[in-house]
Amino acid sequence: MTRREFLGDTAAGAVAGIAFVDCGLAGGSSAQAQTRRREVLVNGRRVKTIDVHAHCAVPEAMALMGRKVEQPGLLMSKTADRIRAMDEQGIDVEALSINPYWYTADRDVARDLIRIQNEKLAEVCAAQPDRFVAFASVALQHPDLAAEQLEEGVKKYGLRGAGVGGSVNGEDVSDPKFHPFWAKAEQLGVLVFMHPQAAGAAADLKSRLKGSGGLENAIGNPLETTIALSHLIFEGTLDRFPGLKICAAHGGGYLPSYAARSDAICVTFPDRCTVKLKKRPTEYLRQLYFDSLVFTPEALRHLVAETGSSQIVMGTDYPFPWTHTSVDHILATPGLSDAERISILGGTAAKLLNIKL
Repeated sequence: MTRREFLGDTAAGAVAGIAFVDCGLAGGSSAQAQTRRREVLVNGRRVKTIDVHAHCAVPEAMALMGRKVEQPGLLMSKTADRIRAMDEQGIDVEALSINPYWYTADRDVARDLIRIQNEKLAEVCAAQPDRFVAFASVALQHPDLAAEQLEEGVKKYGLRGAGVGGSVNGEDVSDPKFHPFWAKAEQLGVLVFMHPQAAGAAADLKSRLKGSGGLENAIGNPLETTIALSHLIFEGTLDRFPGLKICAAHGGGYLPSYAARSDAICVTFPDRCTVKLKKRPTEYLRQLYFDSLVFTPEALRHLVAETGSSQIVMGTDYPFPWTHTSVDHILATPGLSDAERISILGGTAAKLLNIKL
């Protein structure tokens, strides 16, 4: 079956079975008047903005594992509500992804669950092709199956890459068992969006992350990403698959903020760097990609200094209300040229996700 045969007349009709979790940005029901779409300008030039970090859920798939969307009153069943929120913020296109909750599923359940999710993601993108693209879901706990699902997602459903966690049931994604998936991602040349698992790096620190501050999220999630990226570097995964395109959520966690220590460890304690790398650890930051969700202009300026502006893409983490001003954050960051702002707002993501500008 071709993608055209699969999609049929979906683009002309309503999308059913996919849920967008709302954070209240829409400001009302879909019956309200259409919000005027904010057009983002850089030095008078209209630019297309692309959000690579936007979440949704498919209740039908979640039911296979006895789960449901646990945000009563915040469930969106119509794309109009999300598009209104996008228009308010000046976001032209969202790349949808689903945080993995299925890594404990057996092979048969995982196969059915992923098929349902990827079909629904394809439907919503077909219904609003100028506003949505999506990352395929994959069952990374079964790496060979995940490779098949990625290829099917890209070639059959027209999805633009894959969304993965930073760990799989406590195993690091740099483990050789996951090489079949990374090899397929490299072969297809698509972007892999890495988002931390809620119980990933924080699992071993759970007792210390209790109490006020939501530390399992505030600290644990960025730490999960920091560990995942560090293993991909130090275990030689990025050397083995140099064509990989990986985008890390939340600005890559803590790694870019203290990257020079990764170089220093191999100088100070060379016996602890047991895998011979082709270049210094910090150099790998310039072949990875990072979203812009780092909250302050100074943090984004520093991220650009460490990784290069060509490696940054805009991310909102919608519908979680971490920020309503991702566009303004990029526009307000000091030291960026107009070309760099345009690239971060959407130019780089357009190339990675095959979106026409």
